[in-house]
Amino acid sequence: MTEAAITVEEVRKRYGGTSGRTALDGLDLTVARGTVHAVLGPNGAGKTTLVRILSTLLRPDAGRVEVAGHDVVREAYRVRRSIGLLGQHAAVDEELSGHQNLEMFGRLHHLGARPARLRAGELLERFGLADTGRKPVRQYSGGMRRRLDLAASLITEPDVLFLDEPTTGLDPRGRAEVWSSVRSLVGGGTTVLLTTQYLEEADQLADRIAVVDGGRVAAEGTADHLKALTGGDRIDVVLRDAGSLGAAVALLPLRADEVSVDADRRLLSAPVTDRMAALAGVVRALAEAGIEAEDIVLRRPTLDEVFLHLTGGPERVKETV
Repeated sequence: MTEAAITVEEVRKRYGGTSGRTALDGLDLTVARGTVHAVLGPNGAGKTTLVRILSTLLRPDAGRVEVAGHDVVREAYRVRRSIGLLGQHAAVDEELSGHQNLEMFGRLHHLGARPARLRAGELLERFGLADTGRKPVRQYSGGMRRRLDLAASLITEPDVLFLDEPTTGLDPRGRAEVWSSVRSLVGGGTTVLLTTQYLEEADQLADRIAVVDGGRVAAEGTADHLKALTGGDRIDVVLRDAGSLGAAVALLPLRADEVSVDADRRLLSAPVTDRMAALAGVVRALAEAGIEAEDIVLRRPTLDEVFLHLTGGPERVKETV
């Protein structure tokens, strides 16, 4: 069995006493060493509270939490020596250069002057910032600043790294730069816990994904397993004429009560079990009825659909795959 880098058991946290708001309500989570584990959830689901507990910034009201083999309450100092944290907001000084920022963080972590200087140079090289390391951070792009933030969180070479919505506000190029850096870290053996609201980010980076809602894990598994929870594969049919939608719903070899219709896009969509049989049946039925299709696509559900499926209803049952 793969060794766990993070273990969370029945963790509870409430703000404001007994009449306050419950942030975590018996949450369980296990993160394997050397993997990326994403935590998804709507605003207020408890993601940031979880990260603050894991990084010893907040004490849980109940439950057990271990990070890198250390209890976050009884061995908080050891946990802090084993982790790095990249929060939602930039922690670097815009008036200092990239090198000066990293050197400052090294000194704050009690590295000597020379080791801090050398470590700053290593990290700038590692994150593709060596050429701009002497420039003030105010001249950096958004993606460069986030990479510098990420470098700062690695001054002490942590075993576990917490990334709390690391690409919020970045353009696609900036997100891609951060994603590349995260992949490099995991390739070197670092364990990453990632909270994000970008579902594509979790799909791209995570080995496993936990969907958190109401302070609990609503579902957990690989991206493919989570997508299967929404009903498996779907077939999308775009017709040339929106006026044919009604006839197509009646004719196609699909359960009419499972077909969704988008008249503006001339789109029919329905879940299928046998991909190729469904595709062949739809093509044949349309041809026989003389209904023209512009496009027919077999696809897996997106993580967006998984997210809405798991967090959109009033009743949620934990599912683990």
